Formats: sequence, structure tokens, C-alpha cells
Amino acid sequence: MDAVTQPEDLNLLDDDSFRVLVRGWIEANYPAELRNPPKRLHWRECNVWYFKLAEQGWLCPSWPREHGGMGLSAGKQIIMVEEYERHGVARTNDHGILMVGPLLIAHGTPEQRDFFLPNILAGQHIWCQGYSEPNAGSDLASLRTEAVADGEDWIINGSKIWTTLANDANWIFLLVRTDKNAKKQEGISFLLVPMDLPGITVRPIWTIDLHDEFCEVFFDNVRVPRKWTVGAVNQGWTMAKSLLGHERIYLGSAKLSQYALERLKTLAERMGVSEEPDFVERYTRLRLEIADLKSLHATYVDVVRRGEELGPDVSMLKVIQTELFQKITDTMLDVAGENAGLLEPMEGNRELNPSGLFLQARPATIYGGSNEIQRNILAKNVLRLPG
Repeated sequence: MDAVTQPEDLNLLDDDSFRVLVRGWIEANYPAELRNPPKRLHWRECNVWYFKLAEQGWLCPSWPREHGGMGLSAGKQIIMVEEYERHGVARTNDHGILMVGPLLIAHGTPEQRDFFLPNILAGQHIWCQGYSEPNAGSDLASLRTEAVADGEDWIINGSKIWTTLANDANWIFLLVRTDKNAKKQEGISFLLVPMDLPGITVRPIWTIDLHDEFCEVFFDNVRVPRKWTVGAVNQGWTMAKSLLGHERIYLGSAKLSQYALERLKTLAERMGVSEEPDFVERYTRLRLEIADLKSLHATYVDVVRRGEELGPDVSMLKVIQTELFQKITDTMLDVAGENAGLLEPMEGNRELNPSGLFLQARPATIYGGSNEIQRNILAKNVLRLPG
């Protein structure tokens, strides 16, 4: 389909035509050297793709069109994700796209939306998430980083950890304690903070696969205007829950598992076992599990598109997807044999990277709220089991 024939509202296209359009545009515009990267890319490595998406108007599929997004239906968003996976498209620095933007559209002031949304779309603001702390990971409500009011400013002291790509970001969204006398889940506020303020220090953390994707961030008497508080003071937990629901939709997408399954098939063909009955049975079971996950994921995406609040049952997505991702990469190691011990891709082929994907899958059940915590949420708030 020629680009000039596409309607302004892509929802008007039937799904097959939309898929052809997306596939053709990706193939024509995605940089070949960025296909199937073995590790999460830094901003300097993937910003060319970010800007191509922005120029095309395809950066924010879920945002309403009046805010610069595509306003796509849930089904068409899934088609885009599937085509990205098929082509080996790398993940960009997307906290602003997936988390800050939707939060401000729902809860921000007009001033906040007018300032931040265009800067996300233009790639001027690159965001990271300041949630976890050394003693407040899955038990996020125990956070201790505090902000004290001083006139028209907050003064922030404390630290955050496991902050993804903080070494690339120029803004961070923070959960901070603004009332130390309130109960754990009260007295927390949600702040937007520029990373170049005096008193902010970023220290990279090297991961098991020798990558500096995560960081510690320290705040020493950092002064930030109170106008960058999202929502009411001491009501940040409400903002956090809204964002965590959206994060669990993202973490519950089948894209990681789908990508790993495609690599498993390629690996099995390379190792000469793709037709063996045992492998065919395992591979078929994994395919069926992904199909179930995609169907479940689509129902939650549709809830968001209708503007409805997500319930605690969304935690199912994160549990199912991350454990499936691990199951697939476990199978990859079985198939890889002696190649399972290689840290880099086999034969320099990014599509044959069993140990790399295995290592990426290990923390998947921990970040975004550990699966143990997700099961507790489901037990308490969905099944109504006693604490």
C-alpha cells in the first residue's frame, strides 16, 4: 500500500491492509544494523529510530490523536507490536511514551501536558523511572526518599536503584514521601524531576550479562518546583497504581516470549533438531501458550482504550508472560548444547543468542514487581483469600 493512500485515521483500514502498511514502512525505514540487538540499546544507539517514528507520527500508538498519538484500537496496536517483533525492532527509551505520557493525559494539569507531551514526541525529554529503593523494591510503599516543602519548591533527599537507563535520561519521575507520619501507602507524592539539577548523581550498575542498563540515582538536597507534582500532594500512590497497571500491560505483552520463540525455532533448525518429535511437542505447547497470552493481553489493552480503570487481575499478565519467557529460554539452552555457555551470539548471528536471551529472562520475574508480589495481589484482591 502506498503511503499517500493511507487515511488520517488508520483505524479506518481493515487489519490486513494495516498490517501490510506497517510491515512495508518498517522494512523501508528500520536501520538494518539495529535488528535483533543482543542487549538493550542506549539512547545514542537507537535515537535514529525514535526520530523516524516521531516524524512518521507513529511514536505513540496508544495516545489520543489530539495529543499527538495515533489513537489506535487495541487490535491494531497488537498488529504493530507483532510486526516489530517479526522484524527484530529494538526497544527505544520509552518510559515517556508508555508511562509519563498516558499518566499526564489522564491526571496532569494543562500546563504539564502542554510542556511535557510535545517534548516526549520531539525526543527532547528522555525519561527514567524512580520507584525502587535499596529497601523498597517489591514492597514499594516502604520507600524512604523524601521531599520536604520549602516555599514553591520541594527539597529531595534519598536514593533510587535499578533505575533503567538513568544514564541516558534527562528527566525522572519519582515517588517520594511527603508525609512521614502517614500510613505506608499514604503520604507519598508523584514528582517530575529534571536530571541536570544540582545534587543528582547517577551511578551505573553492571548486570550479569555485562551491560550497564541499570543505575543507582542519588538525591542530595535537590530543589525542584512544586508545579511538577502530578496529582494531589500525598496522593502519589494513586498515580503509581495507575502507572503500574499500564506497566503490567506492557510487561505482560507476548512480544518477548514471541521473539524468544522465533529464535528458538531458528536455533532448532541450526542444531538439526527442529523435526524431532520431542522438540516438536515442546515447541507446539509453547506456541499455544503464547496464543493464549496474546488473547488475554488483548482484553486488557481494550480496557485501557475504552478509558476504563484496570483491576488487580491485570497482575496475571506479568506472571504468565515472564514465566513463559523463562520457559522458552530454558528450552533454548537445552537445544543449544555446548553453545549454551557462550555469552555472545553463536557465529556472530544475532538470531542465535540462546545464553543472552536466557540471561535477559532471569530478572523478568523480579522487575516491575516480583511475581511473588503479583500472586499476593491476585490472592488478596481477586480471590479474596485471607492475608
